[in-house]
Amino acid sequence: MPMYNGLTSREGFTADVLARWVGRTVLNPALLLPIILAARYTKKGEDMSILHHKAYSRIKTLFYIGLLRWINNWHSRRAANNFVSDTYHWRREIAIVTGGSGGIGGHIAQLLAEKGLTVVVLDIQPLTYSAPSNIHFYTCDLTSPSTLSKVADRIRKDIGQPTILINNAGVARGKTLLDATEKDIRFTYDVNTLAHFWTAKEFLPYMIQRNHGMVVTVASFASWLNVPNMVDYASSKAAAQSFHEGLAAELVTRYHAPRVRMILVNQGFTKTALFDGYKNDSWFVAPSLHPETVAEAVVRQVLSGQSGQVIVPGLGNILSGIHGWPIWVQHGMRKKYESLMVEFRGRQVVEDLDGFYKRRDGEGGTEESGVLVPEK
Repeated sequence: MPMYNGLTSREGFTADVLARWVGRTVLNPALLLPIILAARYTKKGEDMSILHHKAYSRIKTLFYIGLLRWINNWHSRRAANNFVSDTYHWRREIAIVTGGSGGIGGHIAQLLAEKGLTVVVLDIQPLTYSAPSNIHFYTCDLTSPSTLSKVADRIRKDIGQPTILINNAGVARGKTLLDATEKDIRFTYDVNTLAHFWTAKEFLPYMIQRNHGMVVTVASFASWLNVPNMVDYASSKAAAQSFHEGLAAELVTRYHAPRVRMILVNQGFTKTALFDGYKNDSWFVAPSLHPETVAEAVVRQVLSGQSGQVIVPGLGNILSGIHGWPIWVQHGMRKKYESLMVEFRGRQVVEDLDGFYKRRDGEGGTEESGVLVPEK
Protein backbone atom coordinates (compact mmCIF):
# COMPACT_ATOMS: atom_id res chain seq x y z
CA MET A 1 0.00 0.00 0.00
CA PRO A 2 2.18 2.86 -1.31
CA MET A 3 1.69 6.33 0.16
CA TYR A 4 -0.36 8.84 -1.83
CA ASN A 5 1.70 11.56 -3.52
CA GLY A 6 -0.79 13.30 -5.83
CA LEU A 7 -0.87 17.01 -6.69
CA THR A 8 -4.10 17.46 -4.78
CA SER A 9 -5.14 15.14 -1.95
CA ARG A 10 -6.94 11.85 -1.71
CA GLU A 11 -10.00 13.91 -0.71
CA GLY A 12 -9.78 16.09 -3.84
CA PHE A 13 -9.13 19.82 -4.21
CA THR A 14 -9.64 21.32 -0.75
CA ALA A 15 -8.62 24.43 1.17
CA ASP A 16 -5.72 22.45 2.59
CA VAL A 17 -4.36 21.78 -0.89
CA LEU A 18 -4.69 25.47 -1.76
CA ALA A 19 -2.92 26.52 1.43
CA ARG A 20 -0.12 24.03 0.76
CA TRP A 21 0.38 25.42 -2.76
CA VAL A 22 0.50 28.97 -1.38
CA GLY A 23 3.09 27.92 1.20
CA ARG A 24 5.27 26.32 -1.45
CA THR A 25 5.07 29.25 -3.88
CA VAL A 26 4.16 32.81 -2.87
CA LEU A 27 5.23 32.29 0.76
CA ASN A 28 8.35 30.31 -0.10
CA PRO A 29 11.39 32.51 0.69
CA ALA A 30 13.66 30.26 -1.38
CA LEU A 31 11.62 31.13 -4.51
CA LEU A 32 11.28 34.84 -3.75
CA LEU A 33 14.89 35.50 -2.69
CA PRO A 34 16.35 35.32 -6.25
CA ILE A 35 13.82 37.95 -7.40
CA ILE A 36 14.80 40.30 -4.57
CA LEU A 37 18.52 39.78 -5.17
CA ALA A 38 18.08 40.39 -8.89
CA ALA A 39 16.21 43.64 -8.19
CA ARG A 40 18.97 44.78 -5.87
CA TYR A 41 22.12 43.69 -7.69
CA THR A 42 21.31 43.69 -11.42
CA LYS A 43 20.58 46.66 -13.69
CA LYS A 44 17.60 45.02 -15.38
CA GLY A 45 16.17 43.90 -12.04
CA GLU A 46 16.58 47.38 -10.55
CA ASP A 47 14.79 48.92 -13.53
CA MET A 48 11.93 46.44 -13.21
CA SER A 49 11.57 47.11 -9.47
CA ILE A 50 11.32 50.84 -10.14
CA LEU A 51 8.89 50.38 -13.00
CA HIS A 52 6.71 47.97 -11.00
CA HIS A 53 7.22 49.43 -7.55
CA LYS A 54 3.96 48.14 -6.00
CA ALA A 55 4.49 44.61 -7.26
CA TYR A 56 8.08 44.60 -5.98
CA SER A 57 6.93 45.94 -2.61
CA ARG A 58 4.39 43.13 -2.32
CA ILE A 59 7.00 40.53 -3.25
CA LYS A 60 9.25 41.83 -0.45
CA THR A 61 6.36 41.68 1.99
CA LEU A 62 5.58 38.09 1.02
CA PHE A 63 9.28 37.23 1.31
CA TYR A 64 9.54 38.57 4.87
CA ILE A 65 6.29 36.83 5.88
CA GLY A 66 7.56 33.57 4.38
CA LEU A 67 10.96 34.00 6.04
CA LEU A 68 9.41 34.60 9.46
CA ARG A 69 7.16 31.59 8.91
CA TRP A 70 10.17 29.42 8.01
CA ILE A 71 12.18 30.62 11.03
CA ASN A 72 9.23 30.02 13.35
CA ASN A 73 8.68 26.49 12.00
CA TRP A 74 12.41 25.70 12.19
CA HIS A 75 12.67 26.91 15.79
CA SER A 76 9.47 25.08 16.77
CA ARG A 77 10.85 21.81 15.38
CA ARG A 78 14.12 22.30 17.23
CA ALA A 79 12.35 23.16 20.49
CA ALA A 80 9.97 20.21 20.22
CA ASN A 81 13.02 17.95 19.90
CA ASN A 82 14.79 19.64 22.82
CA PHE A 83 17.57 20.82 20.47
CA VAL A 84 19.08 17.33 20.34
CA SER A 85 19.21 14.83 17.49
CA ASP A 86 18.80 11.07 17.46
CA THR A 87 19.14 8.21 14.99
CA TYR A 88 16.60 5.49 14.25
CA HIS A 89 17.39 2.14 12.65
CA TRP A 90 13.92 1.21 11.53
CA ARG A 91 14.49 -2.51 11.10
CA ARG A 92 15.60 -2.67 14.73
CA GLU A 93 12.67 -0.68 16.10
CA ILE A 94 9.59 -2.34 17.60
CA ALA A 95 6.36 -0.36 17.37
CA ILE A 96 3.25 -0.89 19.47
CA VAL A 97 0.01 0.18 17.76
CA THR A 98 -3.10 0.10 19.96
CA GLY A 99 -6.38 -0.34 18.14
CA GLY A 100 -4.41 -1.51 15.12
CA SER A 101 -6.80 -4.21 13.92
CA GLY A 102 -8.48 -1.87 11.44
CA GLY A 103 -9.27 1.73 10.58
CA ILE A 104 -6.52 4.32 11.02
CA GLY A 105 -4.52 2.04 13.31
CA GLY A 106 -4.64 -0.82 10.83
CA HIS A 107 -3.21 1.35 8.07
CA ILE A 108 -0.52 2.71 10.41
CA ALA A 109 0.52 -0.84 11.32
CA GLN A 110 0.72 -1.95 7.70
CA LEU A 111 2.64 1.14 6.55
CA LEU A 112 5.20 0.75 9.34
CA ALA A 113 5.57 -2.94 8.54
CA GLU A 114 6.24 -2.08 4.89
CA LYS A 115 9.09 0.16 6.06
CA GLY A 116 10.66 -2.80 7.82
CA LEU A 117 9.64 -2.14 11.42
CA THR A 118 8.49 -4.91 13.71
CA VAL A 119 4.90 -4.03 14.62
CA VAL A 120 2.85 -5.26 17.57
CA VAL A 121 -0.91 -4.65 17.40
CA LEU A 122 -2.87 -4.54 20.66
CA ASP A 123 -6.63 -4.81 20.23
CA ILE A 124 -9.62 -6.73 21.51
CA GLN A 125 -10.78 -7.33 17.93
CA PRO A 126 -9.03 -9.64 15.45
CA LEU A 127 -7.09 -8.21 12.52
CA THR A 128 -9.24 -7.16 9.56
CA TYR A 129 -6.41 -7.50 7.04
CA SER A 130 -3.87 -10.05 5.94
CA ALA A 131 -0.73 -9.23 7.92
CA PRO A 132 2.90 -9.88 6.95
CA SER A 133 5.23 -11.80 9.23
CA ASN A 134 6.55 -8.65 10.95
CA ILE A 135 3.10 -7.72 12.31
CA HIS A 136 2.26 -9.53 15.55
CA PHE A 137 -1.23 -9.46 17.05
CA TYR A 138 -1.99 -9.71 20.76
CA THR A 139 -5.53 -9.71 22.09
CA CYS A 140 -5.50 -7.18 24.91
CA ASP A 141 -8.04 -5.27 26.98
CA LEU A 142 -6.37 -1.87 27.27
CA THR A 143 -8.77 -0.77 30.00
CA SER A 144 -7.23 -3.29 32.43
CA PRO A 145 -3.74 -2.38 33.73
CA SER A 146 -3.21 -5.91 35.07
CA THR A 147 -4.11 -7.54 31.74
CA LEU A 148 -1.93 -5.06 29.85
CA SER A 149 0.98 -5.81 32.17
CA LYS A 150 0.73 -9.53 31.43
CA VAL A 151 0.55 -8.91 27.69
CA ALA A 152 3.51 -6.53 27.89
CA ASP A 153 5.59 -9.22 29.59
CA ARG A 154 4.69 -11.61 26.78
CA ILE A 155 5.71 -9.05 24.16
CA ARG A 156 9.07 -8.41 25.80
CA LYS A 157 9.70 -12.15 26.05
CA ASP A 158 8.48 -13.09 22.56
CA ILE A 159 9.59 -10.10 20.49
CA GLY A 160 11.69 -7.63 22.45
CA GLN A 161 11.50 -4.19 24.02
CA PRO A 162 9.21 -1.79 22.13
CA THR A 163 10.75 1.58 21.25
CA ILE A 164 7.73 3.21 19.61
CA LEU A 165 4.30 3.48 21.25
CA ILE A 166 1.36 4.64 19.15
CA ASN A 167 -1.71 5.18 21.31
CA ASN A 168 -4.36 5.05 18.60
CA ALA A 169 -7.24 3.04 20.13
CA GLY A 170 -10.42 5.04 20.52
CA VAL A 171 -14.17 4.64 21.04
CA ALA A 172 -17.21 6.90 20.75
CA ARG A 173 -20.66 6.24 22.23
CA GLY A 174 -22.42 9.20 20.57
CA LYS A 175 -24.88 9.94 23.37
CA THR A 176 -25.84 13.10 25.18
CA LEU A 177 -24.52 13.51 28.71
CA LEU A 178 -27.84 12.60 30.34
CA ASP A 179 -28.47 9.64 28.03
CA ALA A 180 -24.99 8.19 28.58
CA THR A 181 -24.73 5.61 31.35
CA GLU A 182 -21.94 5.50 33.89
CA LYS A 183 -20.37 2.64 31.93
CA ASP A 184 -20.60 4.60 28.65
CA ILE A 185 -18.61 7.46 30.14
CA ARG A 186 -16.21 5.22 32.03
CA PHE A 187 -15.48 3.10 28.93
CA THR A 188 -14.85 6.20 26.80
CA TYR A 189 -12.29 7.49 29.27
CA ASP A 190 -10.79 4.06 29.90
CA VAL A 191 -9.95 3.61 26.21
CA ASN A 192 -9.42 7.17 24.97
CA THR A 193 -7.47 8.52 27.95
CA LEU A 194 -6.49 6.15 30.74
CA ALA A 195 -5.12 3.50 28.37
CA HIS A 196 -2.47 6.06 27.34
CA PHE A 197 -1.29 6.17 30.94
CA TRP A 198 -1.20 2.39 31.32
CA THR A 199 0.70 1.75 28.06
CA ALA A 200 3.17 4.54 28.83
CA LYS A 201 3.85 3.11 32.30
CA GLU A 202 4.57 -0.28 30.71
CA PHE A 203 6.76 0.71 27.76
CA LEU A 204 8.18 4.16 28.54
CA PRO A 205 10.74 3.14 31.22
CA TYR A 206 12.86 1.27 28.65
CA MET A 207 12.79 4.27 26.30
CA ILE A 208 13.85 6.55 29.15
CA GLN A 209 16.64 4.16 30.11
CA ARG A 210 17.99 4.26 26.55
CA ASN A 211 17.09 7.92 25.99
CA HIS A 212 15.60 6.73 22.71
CA GLY A 213 12.06 6.08 21.61
CA MET A 214 8.79 7.66 20.61
CA VAL A 215 5.28 8.11 22.00
CA VAL A 216 2.45 9.03 19.61
CA THR A 217 -0.84 10.33 21.01
CA VAL A 218 -3.81 10.26 18.65
CA ALA A 219 -6.18 12.98 19.86
CA SER A 220 -8.68 14.72 17.56
CA PHE A 221 -10.12 18.06 16.45
CA ALA A 222 -12.64 17.22 19.17
CA SER A 223 -9.97 17.98 21.78
CA TRP A 224 -10.36 21.62 20.68
CA LEU A 225 -14.06 21.79 19.78
CA ASN A 226 -16.69 20.00 21.86
CA VAL A 227 -20.22 19.71 20.46
CA PRO A 228 -23.54 18.05 21.46
CA ASN A 229 -23.49 14.25 21.72
CA MET A 230 -19.68 14.32 22.01
CA VAL A 231 -19.23 15.66 25.54
CA ASP A 232 -17.59 12.49 26.87
CA TYR A 233 -15.63 11.74 23.68
CA ALA A 234 -14.27 15.27 23.21
CA SER A 235 -13.44 15.60 26.90
CA SER A 236 -11.49 12.33 26.81
CA LYS A 237 -9.56 13.51 23.74
CA ALA A 238 -8.78 16.85 25.39
CA ALA A 239 -7.43 14.88 28.33
CA ALA A 240 -5.32 12.74 25.97
CA GLN A 241 -3.84 15.90 24.47
CA SER A 242 -3.06 17.22 27.94
CA PHE A 243 -1.39 13.87 28.70
CA HIS A 244 0.89 14.40 25.69
CA GLU A 245 1.78 17.96 26.68
CA GLY A 246 2.61 17.14 30.29
CA LEU A 247 4.56 13.99 29.49
CA ALA A 248 6.66 15.85 26.91
CA ALA A 249 7.79 18.24 29.64
CA GLU A 250 8.35 15.47 32.20
CA LEU A 251 10.62 13.55 29.84
CA VAL A 252 13.07 16.44 29.80
CA THR A 253 12.80 17.84 33.32
CA ARG A 254 12.14 14.73 35.41
CA TYR A 255 13.50 11.74 33.48
CA HIS A 256 16.35 13.49 31.62
CA ALA A 257 15.44 11.74 28.36
CA PRO A 258 15.34 14.58 25.80
CA ARG A 259 15.71 12.18 22.86
CA VAL A 260 12.44 10.37 23.52
CA ARG A 261 10.20 11.84 20.85
CA MET A 262 6.59 12.95 21.38
CA ILE A 263 4.08 13.24 18.54
CA LEU A 264 0.57 14.64 18.89
CA VAL A 265 -2.07 13.87 16.25
CA ASN A 266 -5.14 16.07 15.75
CA GLN A 267 -7.28 14.77 12.90
CA GLY A 268 -10.66 15.82 11.61
CA PHE A 269 -13.59 13.54 10.86
CA THR A 270 -12.32 10.31 9.34
CA LYS A 271 -14.50 7.87 7.42
CA THR A 272 -14.21 4.79 9.63
CA ALA A 273 -16.86 2.50 11.09
CA LEU A 274 -16.31 4.20 14.45
CA PHE A 275 -18.02 7.38 13.20
CA ASP A 276 -20.61 5.97 10.83
CA GLY A 277 -23.49 8.45 10.52
CA TYR A 278 -21.40 11.49 11.46
CA LYS A 279 -22.61 14.46 9.39
CA ASN A 280 -19.92 16.62 7.80
CA ASP A 281 -20.90 19.44 5.42
CA SER A 282 -17.55 21.24 5.34
CA TRP A 283 -16.15 19.46 2.28
CA PHE A 284 -13.72 22.26 1.31
CA VAL A 285 -12.23 23.52 4.59
CA ALA A 286 -12.51 20.32 6.67
CA PRO A 287 -13.29 17.42 4.30
CA SER A 288 -14.16 13.93 5.42
CA LEU A 289 -10.83 12.11 5.52
CA HIS A 290 -9.91 8.66 4.31
CA PRO A 291 -8.24 6.65 7.09
CA GLU A 292 -5.23 6.19 4.78
CA THR A 293 -4.75 9.97 4.70
CA VAL A 294 -4.43 10.20 8.48
CA ALA A 295 -2.31 7.05 8.72
CA GLU A 296 0.14 8.32 6.10
CA ALA A 297 0.50 11.66 7.87
CA VAL A 298 1.25 9.87 11.16
CA VAL A 299 3.73 7.45 9.59
CA ARG A 300 5.57 10.25 7.77
CA GLN A 301 6.05 12.06 11.08
CA VAL A 302 7.18 8.85 12.82
CA LEU A 303 9.69 8.11 10.06
CA SER A 304 11.10 11.62 10.36
CA GLY A 305 12.40 10.52 13.75
CA GLN A 306 11.33 13.85 15.24
CA SER A 307 8.77 15.13 17.70
CA GLY A 308 5.98 17.21 16.23
CA GLN A 309 2.30 17.74 15.75
CA VAL A 310 0.27 16.19 12.94
CA ILE A 311 -2.83 18.23 12.02
CA VAL A 312 -5.03 16.80 9.25
CA PRO A 313 -6.41 18.77 7.50
CA GLY A 314 -3.83 21.44 8.23
CA LEU A 315 -6.29 24.35 8.36
CA GLY A 316 -7.80 22.71 11.41
CA ASN A 317 -4.95 24.39 13.27
CA ILE A 318 -7.24 27.43 13.44
CA LEU A 319 -9.38 25.56 15.98
CA SER A 320 -6.43 25.13 18.34
CA GLY A 321 -6.84 28.70 19.54
CA ILE A 322 -10.60 28.56 20.05
CA HIS A 323 -10.33 29.02 23.82
CA GLY A 324 -8.80 32.44 23.23
CA TRP A 325 -11.69 33.56 21.04
CA PRO A 326 -14.54 35.73 22.39
CA ILE A 327 -17.05 33.68 24.39
CA TRP A 328 -19.87 34.48 21.97
CA VAL A 329 -17.84 33.04 19.09
CA GLN A 330 -16.87 29.90 21.02
CA HIS A 331 -20.40 29.18 22.19
CA GLY A 332 -21.78 29.91 18.74
CA MET A 333 -19.38 27.40 17.16
CA ARG A 334 -20.38 24.65 19.57
CA LYS A 335 -24.08 25.27 18.92
CA LYS A 336 -23.58 25.58 15.16
CA TYR A 337 -22.34 22.00 14.89
CA GLU A 338 -25.10 20.42 16.94
CA SER A 339 -26.21 18.38 13.92
CA LEU A 340 -22.92 16.51 13.51
CA MET A 341 -23.94 13.55 15.67
CA VAL A 342 -27.72 13.49 15.19
CA GLU A 343 -27.60 10.45 12.89
CA PHE A 344 -24.58 8.83 14.55
CA ARG A 345 -24.59 5.04 14.41
CA GLY A 346 -20.90 4.27 14.79
CA ARG A 347 -19.71 0.74 15.36
CA GLN A 348 -19.41 -0.17 19.03
CA VAL A 349 -16.43 -2.32 19.93
CA VAL A 350 -18.29 -3.47 23.05
CA GLU A 351 -22.10 -3.44 23.12
CA ASP A 352 -22.76 -4.91 26.58
CA LEU A 353 -20.67 -2.66 28.81
CA ASP A 354 -22.23 -3.93 32.03
CA GLY A 355 -21.19 -7.46 31.11
CA PHE A 356 -17.79 -6.26 29.92
CA TYR A 357 -16.93 -4.61 33.24
CA LYS A 358 -18.43 -7.46 35.25
CA ARG A 359 -16.20 -9.96 33.43
CA ARG A 360 -13.18 -7.69 33.62
CA ASP A 361 -13.47 -6.84 37.31
CA GLY A 362 -14.92 -10.10 38.51
CA GLU A 363 -13.11 -12.68 36.45
CA GLY A 364 -9.68 -11.15 35.92
CA GLY A 365 -10.23 -9.58 32.52
CA THR A 366 -10.53 -10.76 28.96
CA GLU A 367 -8.22 -13.27 27.32
CA GLU A 368 -4.71 -12.33 28.31
CA SER A 369 -3.07 -12.49 24.91
CA GLY A 370 -2.73 -14.54 21.81
CA VAL A 371 -0.25 -14.20 18.99
CA LEU A 372 -2.53 -14.62 15.98
CA VAL A 373 0.10 -13.74 13.38
CA PRO A 374 3.10 -15.93 14.04
CA GLU A 375 6.54 -14.91 12.88
CA LYS A 376 7.63 -16.88 9.80
